[in-house]
Amino acid sequence: MDISGIAEKIIHEGDHAMTYDEARELASLPEGDTADILHCAGKIMRGYEKKLILCSIINAKSGFCPEDCAFCAQSSHHNTKIDTYDLLKKEKIVEQALRMDESGATRYSMVTSGFALRDEEIDTICDAAKTIRDDTNLTVCTSPGTVTEATARRLKGSGISFYHHNLETARSYFDKICTTHSYDEDIQAVKTAKASGLKVCSGGILGLGETWEQRIELAFTLRELGVDGIPLNFLNPIPGTRMEHMSLLPPAEALKCIALFRLVNPGKEIIICGGREVVLKDFQSWIFFAGANGLMIGNYLTTQGRNIKMDMEMIKDSRPWLL
Repeated sequence: MDISGIAEKIIHEGDHAMTYDEARELASLPEGDTADILHCAGKIMRGYEKKLILCSIINAKSGFCPEDCAFCAQSSHHNTKIDTYDLLKKEKIVEQALRMDESGATRYSMVTSGFALRDEEIDTICDAAKTIRDDTNLTVCTSPGTVTEATARRLKGSGISFYHHNLETARSYFDKICTTHSYDEDIQAVKTAKASGLKVCSGGILGLGETWEQRIELAFTLRELGVDGIPLNFLNPIPGTRMEHMSLLPPAEALKCIALFRLVNPGKEIIICGGREVVLKDFQSWIFFAGANGLMIGNYLTTQGRNIKMDMEMIKDSRPWLL
């Protein structure tokens, strides 16, 4: 396979240049070709002149989730001993936004557990969004579970730019991960948000036991949905969940995953989020070489992130791969 020619083909032919069969062939190449695949993906990212995105989140409502997602520490089906609490007050949400703005984040997302929020909880999210837009330079995002058209319009009207709703994995593997709601409900949530004028970030978690074929399936599903950003997480097995004994992805495999999502979705934002510290270890700066143009800084939902100053230093040192 002519790996070196793929980047030029995609840059010149556009977002749908990579075919399903080509992606499968790339995924099946031996480990010795991984560096060439990463180089190709990085070249595409730079060819599309993608800007650096630094996301941050707040776990605005923790635990008590009725869904049975196999990886999730917040599921009521698991015993993980995490902190649980109802939706935070507006002031607490805004306070964290101010800190992340000062730390260098470019986006801030209010993330809540559960399938959907009540109307009064949406009121709090919208009120917080208005203040954050007024008082910071942050792009405001939220991950409130599934939404109706009316709720999506309210979110957009409050100044929220991005709606975040992960598909988690491929349709063909979803019933191994979650049985309490359908894949179609997640797909519809993405479509509803887009139809209401919100931009959408939707991705998944890699390392759940899925095959390369299923990773490609997810990448193409996201392309078909026309999402604006693709957050990629790597499984960090949490004690007490059904996946507590899963092995971590090897760093080279994780980087190849990033590259393949870039090749399939060349013009989208690809943001590396949870699990990068434990999976990539000393190879975290390679995410940019592999085609990512963003990362999440600060803490995650129930796990600690890396020191923000360390990430900023890493970004400074990685500038040649970002230009």
